[in-house]
Amino acid sequence: MNGQESQRRARRARGGRSETQRILCDLCVLCVEPSSPSSSRRRGGKVIAGLVIVILVAVVVALLGLLATSIMQRRWEAQRPSMVLRPMPQWATDSNDWSVNYPREHDTYLLQQDSTTRTLYGGSFPRDYLQADPRQVVLFAGYGFSKDYRQARGHVYAVEDVTATKRIKPGFNAATCWTCKSPDVPRMMAKMGVAQFYAANFHDLKKDITHPIGCLDCHDPNTMALRITRPALTEAFAAMGRDITKATHQEMRSLVCAQCHVEYYFKAEPKNYLAFPWAKGTTVDAAYEYYQDANFSDWTHAVSGTRMVKAQHPDYEIWSTGVHAYRNVSCADCHMPYRSEGGQKFTNHHVRSPLLDIANSCGVCHRWSEQEIRARVEAIQNKVADSRARAEDALVAAHFDVAAAVQAGASDAELADARALLRRGQFYWDYVSAANGMGFHSPQESMRILGRATDDAQKARLLCVRILAGHGILKAPDYPDTSTREKAWAIDESFVGKKPPRLLP
Repeated sequence: MNGQESQRRARRARGGRSETQRILCDLCVLCVEPSSPSSSRRRGGKVIAGLVIVILVAVVVALLGLLATSIMQRRWEAQRPSMVLRPMPQWATDSNDWSVNYPREHDTYLLQQDSTTRTLYGGSFPRDYLQADPRQVVLFAGYGFSKDYRQARGHVYAVEDVTATKRIKPGFNAATCWTCKSPDVPRMMAKMGVAQFYAANFHDLKKDITHPIGCLDCHDPNTMALRITRPALTEAFAAMGRDITKATHQEMRSLVCAQCHVEYYFKAEPKNYLAFPWAKGTTVDAAYEYYQDANFSDWTHAVSGTRMVKAQHPDYEIWSTGVHAYRNVSCADCHMPYRSEGGQKFTNHHVRSPLLDIANSCGVCHRWSEQEIRARVEAIQNKVADSRARAEDALVAAHFDVAAAVQAGASDAELADARALLRRGQFYWDYVSAANGMGFHSPQESMRILGRATDDAQKARLLCVRILAGHGILKAPDYPDTSTREKAWAIDESFVGKKPPRLLP
């Protein structure tokens, strides 16, 4: 049988087979008898092609195996949060104890020890507000904030910083000042009673309150569910007719921050009882109306004799009026964005400015470059800062105008309207100034509030001009030099000591 006959028989044999069988048969060289160099080359090509296919199949199988292994590993990692290695006690106040069960969260929490980061208007370093802006020394004349007012460092420094500030008075100081500084506070409230805790002496509790803000402040140690540990927030919701236990998980991701990042005051009765002025709502207008109805003041201004209200840090209230709140973006979404490691998704507990982590915070929603986002944020903040400075100029001058009218012989009755405007104007200014973010949480509302503050201050000044004219003073007062912190402090002290400079021309 010659070679051509053998090939014809092979082709007939393959004719009734499937496509796969025919392909394999073509690759096989056993039934082909070479009769020429060309047939040898064809046979060699088929061998190489077969080997290539075998290798490709092996590679694909190996890759699929690796993919399956990776998927199984990621599924296991995704279930990792529910695997508690060490049960936590009810009062697990030391956040280091939580690291066994939640190492990623704890590792990022410890990053707050870095107190050198800064943005244009924020960061973690202890910026001295009084050194940077001496006008505030005058605005808080006669009050603790004229002595020491610094930008807060990370949460891990809360206990250290509150005990070091010059605003804490020696002798007796309300223990209420501990409220937002430590997870030891809920434990002590449970032990002493809430009202009794507030009424105690700050200095007497130093030995009991040692751990800085941490895990227990926001989480149930058994379930890790977010929870409210400070009664003032729950009571404020109740005052508005709302039940905080009905809050959604997304709402809780802001409300745990609202336990502290809010406007608050100390009631006289029960003694030094912490409360939020929310009974009429959470706006600045509602808060001021609340204080007016309560006839509340924090101190009497040393220069103008005006009864003042010190705003704290109404971050939650201002955020509530902004577009991020409207879009249901929580505080944690921006300041504690999610991260992923392998199949593990977790919350970054390095609480800080979003401008220090733009890709994971802003970049999740805004598809611009980091440079564009930072420029946009800073442009908004610069406008708010400019309006804030204008309000401060008007308020400082208004305090000296009132003081000049007093030196001219004006009575309290004559100055009542000017002082009322000055009281409201400064509270409105402080509502924006004391909040974090330089107005970015709600730019339009911040500008509205600052505009109202400037307007009130200028109206108070006009009233003083008329009062001075009524007492025969037709020239502007001689305003003292307060261009530095030291000069401003010296003026404050002269008024506190009842030996102020002469302001009348």
